[in-house]
Amino acid sequence: MLDYIFSNDFYRNIDAMIYTCGYENCAPGHSYGPILRNGYLIHYVLHGMGIYKARGNLFRLKEGDAFLICPGELIYYEADAHTPWSYTWIGMQGIKIKGYLERTTLPEKLVVHYGKDEQLARCHEKMAEADRLAQNRDLMMNSILYEYLFLLTSKFPGNAYAEQEKKGGHAEAALQYIEEHYCDPITVGEIAAHLGINRSYLHRVFKSLTGVSIQSYLLDYRIRQACILLRSTDLSVRVIAHSVSFIDPLYFSRIFRQKVGISPSQYRKATSLSPNPLPAVSDRQYP
Repeated sequence: MLDYIFSNDFYRNIDAMIYTCGYENCAPGHSYGPILRNGYLIHYVLHGMGIYKARGNLFRLKEGDAFLICPGELIYYEADAHTPWSYTWIGMQGIKIKGYLERTTLPEKLVVHYGKDEQLARCHEKMAEADRLAQNRDLMMNSILYEYLFLLTSKFPGNAYAEQEKKGGHAEAALQYIEEHYCDPITVGEIAAHLGINRSYLHRVFKSLTGVSIQSYLLDYRIRQACILLRSTDLSVRVIAHSVSFIDPLYFSRIFRQKVGISPSQYRKATSLSPNPLPAVSDRQYP
């Protein structure tokens, strides 16, 4: 079974966070890599010059330039032998970071020029200042991160974002509608009608953004809610089936067994005996 995670649960779904930041005044010819990184990093050149290699391209960078390192991509960078650079960097992780950065031209171009934009440069300074705080450092650093991402999207807007945002909005609206009406006998057609869009279009958008069809998700969501009721109440299987929009309890039990692997009664018994209840769904997540 598949579940769409759209809460901000700390251990399963960090929206966006800073995982590293720093400053370096490089010696002539100082290099880093070739190497892969596991998060997104943006380096901002304060002074001097250097080169950055990524995706088979070589970029010659100078003061005011910034370059993006993407996770899982082989990169290399090196300070100039005569005028070595100094730079500051911000490293970020989270399931929404990729989407946020795709609102800019950075993932495509990898390099941008801040120019005289003091607000962007100041974010790097504020990040370093926040890193020295004794208390609530994470809150301050993440607040700066969101300001920084907002400034990047404003100064370097991506061309394809508007359409992607529209599609994402339809998918999120469908998810919310399912959450609010799963106990009713709603259909995909009714969800599409509620959103004012074509049923086929909703199917394509939903699957492209979540990896699962909306029909499958609706069924999985109902079974997930049934699992919660089985674990937390003494309601009969018949009442629980009706509560998640199954008219026929026998059909509900058959679908439940297909999805969970055991019958509703067996699930209730297993979860009541175990200190760690069986999961209702897998831990797969969707950006």
